[in-house]
Amino acid sequence: MSEEFEAQVFPTGEFAVQIMDQSGANGSAPVETITGFLTIEHANAFARRYVRDSVERCRAPGADAKATLDAWFAFGEDAEVLGAGDDAWVSRSELKDFADTPVRDAEDRNWRVLDPRRHEDEDEDDEA
Repeated sequence: MSEEFEAQVFPTGEFAVQIMDQSGANGSAPVETITGFLTIEHANAFARRYVRDSVERCRAPGADAKATLDAWFAFGEDAEVLGAGDDAWVSRSELKDFADTPVRDAEDRNWRVLDPRRHEDEDEDDEA
């Protein structure tokens, strides 16, 4: 996505994360775009944990790093931070490390706790 388009869609101070299906089942379109991130750090942390979780879900028991990466590129989900420009976290910066080292702390892949939609669900429950 071009920085010019990103700046038009996400004014300064607004951030989103696009989830991309690596299998290509959705073509080049994102599976979903999640909005409501208050800071770059929040969006980056969500994207990082989301991809980390996706890599772990693609890791078969006893699989080596190459097999894990192959599975992720075939079936996993990537996350792209929008509105952060050069400060956006990108999966390619850590993907090899994720594949090389299975996660030890479950919190490293707990993207749900950072999901801004979680607050929307809580608000709906309060209204009911």
